[in-house]
Amino acid sequence: MEAGIRTSLIMTTKADLQPDALLRLASWLSPSFPTSPYAYSHGLEQLVADNKVANLSSFLSWAEACLRHGAGRNDAILLAHAWRATRQSNEAMLQEAAELASALQPSSERRRESLDQGAAFWRTAMAVWPMRAPQLTAPPAYPIAVGVAAAAHDCPLRPTLALYLHSYCGMLTVAGQKLVPLGQTDAQRAIAALNDHIEAVSAEAQDAALEDIGGAAFRADIASMRHETLHKRLYRS
Repeated sequence: MEAGIRTSLIMTTKADLQPDALLRLASWLSPSFPTSPYAYSHGLEQLVADNKVANLSSFLSWAEACLRHGAGRNDAILLAHAWRATRQSNEAMLQEAAELASALQPSSERRRESLDQGAAFWRTAMAVWPMRAPQLTAPPAYPIAVGVAAAAHDCPLRPTLALYLHSYCGMLTVAGQKLVPLGQTDAQRAIAALNDHIEAVSAEAQDAALEDIGGAAFRADIASMRHETLHKRLYRS
């Protein structure tokens, strides 16, 4: 039985992304989806105030660190775990990932960022695309919510991870456009430069265990803590 489930999961993970699943993911991870991504800078506002991020090069250094060694990678692993738990109807497995996603955040603002976006995503997804999913004791953090919805609607894991991380990088870049500021062309250069990293993190996260979660984006984490006391700010994080 376990071998059958494992084979089914592998086949679903590697399956072609069908047009209906692609459009669903594009809708969920679009800037127009009401999760308020424009309200969060992920700590970038503090780094700009400290003159630590002031141009395309320094922005890319920060964004790459967040993606490869910080919240981007960890969120991808959590999303993958939630996806697998949902496919297996394993509520205990899903609850473990959901609790870790909430506790893992390095600052109160970052925790609120993930939980608020998760709750907003969940409300809208359930209203427009109803689904049967394992029960949770509290509204899920953002990567958990996306992982559950993707699994419940037969969206393959690997494309879901790639599009989720692309949306994550897009959120960082929009904040960079306003704060650094980056011009439109430099913003697209940033997205293009991060694509290889998105693919690498997606590939790693697909089969990673919760024990593989960890981070080394210390500057980003400390900036998110310090942002809580920044006197003048545009963003919630």
